[in-house]
Amino acid sequence: MALGRWVATVGGYTLASRLLGFVRDILIAATLGAGPVSDAFFVAFKLPNFLRRLFAEGAFNAAFVPLFAGELEQNGRAAAKEFAEEVLAVLLCVLLLLVVVAQIVMPWLMYALAPGFADDPEKFDLTVQLTRIAFPYILFISLVSLLGGVLNSLYRFAAAAATPIILNLCLIAALLGLSQWTETPGHALAIGVSGAGVLQFAWLIVALRRAGIALRLPRPRLTPRVKHMLVIIAPAALGAGIAQVNLVVDVIIASLLPEGAVSFLYYADRINQLPLGVIGVAVGTALLPLLSRQLRAAEDEAAGHSQNRAIEGALLLTLPAAAALMIIAEPTISVLFERGAFTSVATVASADALIAYAAGLPSFVMIKVLVPGYFARQDTKAPVRIAVVCLVINVALNLILMGPLGHVGIALATSLSGWLNAALLARGLHRRGYFTADARLR
Repeated sequence: MALGRWVATVGGYTLASRLLGFVRDILIAATLGAGPVSDAFFVAFKLPNFLRRLFAEGAFNAAFVPLFAGELEQNGRAAAKEFAEEVLAVLLCVLLLLVVVAQIVMPWLMYALAPGFADDPEKFDLTVQLTRIAFPYILFISLVSLLGGVLNSLYRFAAAAATPIILNLCLIAALLGLSQWTETPGHALAIGVSGAGVLQFAWLIVALRRAGIALRLPRPRLTPRVKHMLVIIAPAALGAGIAQVNLVVDVIIASLLPEGAVSFLYYADRINQLPLGVIGVAVGTALLPLLSRQLRAAEDEAAGHSQNRAIEGALLLTLPAAAALMIIAEPTISVLFERGAFTSVATVASADALIAYAAGLPSFVMIKVLVPGYFARQDTKAPVRIAVVCLVINVALNLILMGPLGHVGIALATSLSGWLNAALLARGLHRRGYFTADARLR
């Protein structure tokens, strides 16, 4: 089946990227440990990375890919290319404005994102500096998401799936080669983040031309197609990005806990993200354009079959992965990170958080698989209502559990809200007639 082949392509590149990401994090852990510089960099990286996952890869893909795939299926490549160019012009203007405004108001953003850092002026100022350096990444990675959406809709998944590898290589190079010339290793890493965005954008420009499409940059205009896309972006942001919203809430509340809490959660989440990326992101990336084109071609039976097989494959792979992570959490953290400034105490604390995150791993993979069932039909209102409910519950659970369980309570709250999110999404698909489990899945 083509879906399986595409999932394998995206999953393979994602696996390679995550393995390089572990090399990156091993170097960061050995150099920075779990102290003020690592906390500052992780918060600095979290903001553009959060916006990337929420808007560039979450809301933007949810809105753009179904519309582009629909144009491609119904009106041909020329009409789809024209739509992509219209979006490119408007998106670039919005992103330039966002970057300029963010640079100006960055200290106030940090009061919201890491309020606990305000008690340590040196740590707070460092976080502001690093975030200002890294933030332009959001401009380039959003453009990368546009180009990747075009390629994915053409069923050319490899180039876009390989872009995270470029990010990890840039961060490794920055830490090994640039850090000796910067004020702190955190400054080198922040520079590496922005540099990676430039290279990722250039990589996909080349890939798109090889696919026979060279996008022009027309005058920005809010055409009817662009307006329609913008209308569905806002609810799609929360619907597709609830996991990322929860993680940012984790950071905000973790900054109120003793030093190191942000880093413990980061290292635990990095390991949890490996199966989530290889399975969940891969399936979701391949499924959205496939469902969009099948539904536009009125192939409802084929779309139902694709949704069933995606859910089946995700569960078969994710449930054993979650169990394994919970069993071998501490030795995994120890082997990967316990060296240099990363102590055995940090290993135990990070492993406890990993167990809590792993308990919710299947739910977050299911979210990635279920949400395309809504977005392929341009239904963004249902996921956003579910997302808001789960976000509120996550915040409440964070505040309840952080007292007795510390940073582990924050990770556990994220997992519990994830399970609720997945259950409500599945129930909603069934009630709307978008999905019925076939005999093989049951």
